[in-house]
Amino acid sequence: MAVLERLLSIYLFCNLLTCVNARYVMYLTGQHNHVPDLSLVKDITHVILAFMRSEVFNPEDPPEWPLFTTVNDVRAQFTPGTSIMVAIGGWGDTVGFSAAAADESGRKRFAKNVRAMIDATGADGVDIDWEYPGGNGEDYKIVPNAEKNWGVDAFPKLLAEIRFALGPGRVISAAVPGLSRDMIAFTSDTVPKIDASLDFWNIMTYDLINRRDNVTKHHAGIAASLNSADAYVERGVPPDKANIGFAFYVKWFRTDPSSDCLEQPIGCPTLLLEDPQSGADLGRAGAFCWADNVPSELTASFAKAIENGRYDFDGGGQYYYDADEHIFWSWESPESIARKAGTIAGTKGTGGVFAWGLGEDSNDWSHLKALNAAHREYAQSRSDKKSTERDEL
Repeated sequence: MAVLERLLSIYLFCNLLTCVNARYVMYLTGQHNHVPDLSLVKDITHVILAFMRSEVFNPEDPPEWPLFTTVNDVRAQFTPGTSIMVAIGGWGDTVGFSAAAADESGRKRFAKNVRAMIDATGADGVDIDWEYPGGNGEDYKIVPNAEKNWGVDAFPKLLAEIRFALGPGRVISAAVPGLSRDMIAFTSDTVPKIDASLDFWNIMTYDLINRRDNVTKHHAGIAASLNSADAYVERGVPPDKANIGFAFYVKWFRTDPSSDCLEQPIGCPTLLLEDPQSGADLGRAGAFCWADNVPSELTASFAKAIENGRYDFDGGGQYYYDADEHIFWSWESPESIARKAGTIAGTKGTGGVFAWGLGEDSNDWSHLKALNAAHREYAQSRSDKKSTERDEL
C-alpha cells in the first residue's frame, strides 16, 4: 500500500509540474525561415514547421515528405527538449483533408502515413490545420458549406485515427478558427471528441477581420479574442489545453470613402473586399509581416500608422485610420501583446500562447521579445499559484 501511495504522489507531483509549465508555441514558416539567437528562443516549448500539404498523406506509400527544412536542422537551433512538430494543411488546403476524412479507409491511410512521416523525419508530433472542417474555407463560394457538412462528424474520427497511429507519446495539436462563424465543426458535441485526441488547441485569435467582413474591426483584439476563448471553453475545451494566438504581422483594409471613419474608425464600412461569386480577393485588403518590405503603394500610409497609431481600450487593439487614403490599419504592437497575454491568460487560465510566426518578426524581434516577457510573467504566476495549492494540500 505504501508503494502505491508513493507512486501516486509521484504521478500527482509530475502532473503538477506539467501544469505549471505554460506552453510557448511558435510557428516557423517556409516564407520566413529565420531563427534568432538562442537567448531569444530559450523559453519556447514547441516549434511547429509550416506547412506540409495534406494531400501528401493520401497515397498508399508517399515517396517523400516535402518540407522547407529538416527537423534536425531546426532542433539544433532551440533548447534541448523543445518539441519540433510538423503542421499539416494551412489556409486553402482543404482538398487533401476532405479526401482523407471521407471514409474509414482514407482516415486510416492518412494516419498511417502521418506516423511514417514522423518516423522518417524525427518530428515529435503534428499540428492539424484543416481550415475548416464543415465549410467556410477559401473555396466556400465554389464548394458551398452544405456540401461539406459531413466533415463535422468526420474530423473527430480523423484525429482519433491519427492519435491511434501515433500513440500517446507523440504530440498532436490542432489550429482552430477564432471567428465564431467558422467554428462549424466545433460544437458542444464534437469538441469533447476532438479534445480526446489532442494535447492542446491553438486558437487563432488573429485574422478576426478578413475580406468577408464589411466593417472595420481589430484583427487580433482582446475583446474578440476573449470571445474566441470563451466559445471553445464553453463547448468543452479544458482551459489548460487552450493556447491563445498572436500575430507578428499587419493587416489593412480600404474603407468606403463616403463614410466618416474619422468619427467612428472601428465599425466603419469597408469597400467590397471579395468577389461575391468566386470569393476571390479584390485587392482592397491585405497583410504583410514585420520582416517584409512594405508595398510601395502603402509605404506613406503605413508610416503614418506607425507614428500615429492608437490603442483602443474597449476592443483591446492597436489601429490607425488614414483619412487621406481611406485605409484602416490593424496590428499587434509590443505593448498590446503584453496587455492581451496578461488579460486572457490571467482571466481565463489558458495553458499557453503561440504566434504566427517566428521569422515574421525578424526585422528587430521586438514582438518576440514582448511575447517572451509576457510568457515568463504568466508562467511565473502559474508556478506561484501551483505552489500555493501544494502548500494547502
